[in-house]
Amino acid sequence: MKFVQGKGASAGVAAGPILVKPAGRKPELRLDTCLDPQQELKRFQAAQQQVLQTLETLKEKAREQVGEEEAGIFEVHQLMVQDPDLCEAIEGLIQGEHFTAETAVREAGKQFAAMLEAVDDEYMQARGADVRAVCGQLEEALTAGERNWTELLTRPSIICADDLTPSETLQLDKSLILGFVTSGGSANSHTAILARTMKIPAVVHTEIDLAEDWNGILGALDGSTGAFYLDPEPQVLEALKEKQVQHRAAEDALEQYRGKPTCTADGRTIALYGNIGQPEDVDLVLENDGEGIGLFRSEFLYLGREDYPTEEELFAAYCTAAQELEGRKLIIRTLDIGADKKVEYFHLPEEENPALGFRAIRICLKRPEIFYTQLRAILRASAYGDVAVMFPMIISVEEVRAAKKLLEAAKAKLREEGIPFDEDLEVGIMVETPAAALISDALAREVDFFSIGTNDLVQYTLAVDRQNASLEELGKASHGAVLRLIQMTIANGHAAGCWVGICGEAAADPDLIPSFIAMGVDELSMAPGKILAARKLISTLRAR
Repeated sequence: MKFVQGKGASAGVAAGPILVKPAGRKPELRLDTCLDPQQELKRFQAAQQQVLQTLETLKEKAREQVGEEEAGIFEVHQLMVQDPDLCEAIEGLIQGEHFTAETAVREAGKQFAAMLEAVDDEYMQARGADVRAVCGQLEEALTAGERNWTELLTRPSIICADDLTPSETLQLDKSLILGFVTSGGSANSHTAILARTMKIPAVVHTEIDLAEDWNGILGALDGSTGAFYLDPEPQVLEALKEKQVQHRAAEDALEQYRGKPTCTADGRTIALYGNIGQPEDVDLVLENDGEGIGLFRSEFLYLGREDYPTEEELFAAYCTAAQELEGRKLIIRTLDIGADKKVEYFHLPEEENPALGFRAIRICLKRPEIFYTQLRAILRASAYGDVAVMFPMIISVEEVRAAKKLLEAAKAKLREEGIPFDEDLEVGIMVETPAAALISDALAREVDFFSIGTNDLVQYTLAVDRQNASLEELGKASHGAVLRLIQMTIANGHAAGCWVGICGEAAADPDLIPSFIAMGVDELSMAPGKILAARKLISTLRAR
């Protein structure tokens, strides 16, 4: 038996055969020169576009499987692929030194990564690994034709690697991953974050020399303690098995809350909903006993396409979700896309700070033809279930009125055409900016409900970029300023007869749920897998 102590990155235990990521799978590139630099530039640019498209696909897959924040990893990589300094260095080596595109990418990547890794800052050092990962993808696109090592995963296995890029992690078949073990990396690495989100045990920074002859050998790990065992002894396996039994028992204990109403100890009912990105995700909500959909991120229907979805395509998706819910509420957030979410056919301008830029309701009101099509589809779907519509990124009463005016125009046209819809369709807004929270008394007079988007509310209130890992400790929904805005919004909403919900990561936070209940929140919407645990906690709380 070989024992290695690493850092626990994702809780849980696992035991099974090992699959080692092959080392040196790409041939060593020589510093070859080229005869035609212009042709090499074209090859580099084509590879760049190919990688960008691959990252876009992975980003959407991440959104579907693990969440919005984790998808941001691939947005960072997209920015790196297009980094002006990196691209200038690559193009300079091609034109000035007559390097091949492959060689230029490799050499420029090595230089940039080394520069970042030399900085005495953990966050910047981690970005060096990102540069290496991105340049590796560019090399693969340029060399093309090699088999992706992720295809070697054909049975349940523990994945061992020097390190794993987010792209590799997401390409692996989740159903066959028992756990991750890496020689390098950190608990704050992107792969570690994805592992935690996917609930896959992981141990990082073992500093162990991997050997491909480990393939097929039994391995075991404890993601809580950072322990990794190669060919573990029976007593080790027994101890890990017992720990696993305890973990599963805790999950099984939640089953007693399935089918029960979500009520506080003193009898106040809370609506407990799930968040989804596409119609097929409704099954996840139902499997986890969700009482409805509190957030249907409708922008996912616009991604991964070459043109705008038609009204019929949107209607089909919304109608399917509404019917599968069988009378449970379906809240559809209108299009929340922006310059940070690359959708080629929208032809959005490049922005230095897209989080504060042209996105969501701002796009919809500037391009009403897109918005109108979506509103018609939502209205038509409302004839087939309990559907509500919700507008994101609101900062003013004028925006709400403009959106409602377009909604009324869509209603009038449907009446004229004899197409059924719910005349009493509920209309709500996302409260995710300090501006919306501060004028929530005025906004409440315009709508039927609020849904507080805590992820962006934290970002905008605290001036903390949610994608910046080095600021993670500062961006907490528990900050007093954020909680005051939430409390204000709930109070103002109730005063005007609006019901108020909370969505985002904070909605499932066991440390914050008691505060939200005490504030009088009416609904909580979260990742489906967290619903039963939230119901259990709520049952122990008193609303008054």
